[in-house]
Amino acid sequence: MGPQEAVEMPPAPLPEPGPGPLLRDRLGRRSVVLVGLMGAGKTTVGRRLAARVGLPFRDADAEIEAAAGMTVPDIFAAFGEPSFRDGERRVIARLLAGPPLVLATGGGAYMDPETRTAIAQHAISVWLKVDHHTLMRRVRRRSNRPLLLTPDPDETMRQLMAIRHPVYALADVLVESGDWAHDRVVEEVVKMLDAKLANEAVSA
Repeated sequence: MGPQEAVEMPPAPLPEPGPGPLLRDRLGRRSVVLVGLMGAGKTTVGRRLAARVGLPFRDADAEIEAAAGMTVPDIFAAFGEPSFRDGERRVIARLLAGPPLVLATGGGAYMDPETRTAIAQHAISVWLKVDHHTLMRRVRRRSNRPLLLTPDPDETMRQLMAIRHPVYALADVLVESGDWAHDRVVEEVVKMLDAKLANEAVSA
C-alpha cells in the first residue's frame, strides 16, 4: 500500500439513544408533574429534567405570579390562602390542558382533589420526598414561604409533613432524594419514570 492510499474505515456505530429522548416519546401526550413540600427542589430538578427529556418547563408558582401580577406572599397577604389555591387550581388545569411539559407545583397544589384528578388525567406525577432536616436547611435560605411565617417554623414543617405525605404518596412515582446533588436527583427521576413506563407497556 502506497503512502497516498487511504484506508477506508468502517462507519462508527451510532450511539444508543439515551433514556431522556425515549422517555419523551413514550410519554406521548402526558406531562410530568413534580409534587412535594417546599424545599424539595421541584423547580431546580424540574428545569433540569425538562432539558434532559426535551420538554418545556413551567413553574406553577411563577405562572400564578405572572397571571396575578403579584408575588405568592403578596397574594397570600392580600387575599388569603383560599384565593391563592383557587388561582393555582385554574393555572395548573390550563397548563396541563396544553402540550406536554414538565411542571413543578407548589407544595399545597397536590392536596386539592380537582388538581390531583387533572394531574392523573394528563400527566405522570413524581413525588420528590426529602427529609425534614434537609427541607428546613433549604427553606431557611429564603423568606418567601408564607406557610412558615409562624412562631415555630420547624414544628410547622413537621405538621405539614404529617398532613401532606399521605396525599403525596398517591403520586405515580416516588423519588426519595435526601440531600443529593440535583443532577443525581434528575437521573433518579429519569430511571423511575423509565421503569414506570416500561411497566405500563408490559401491562398494556
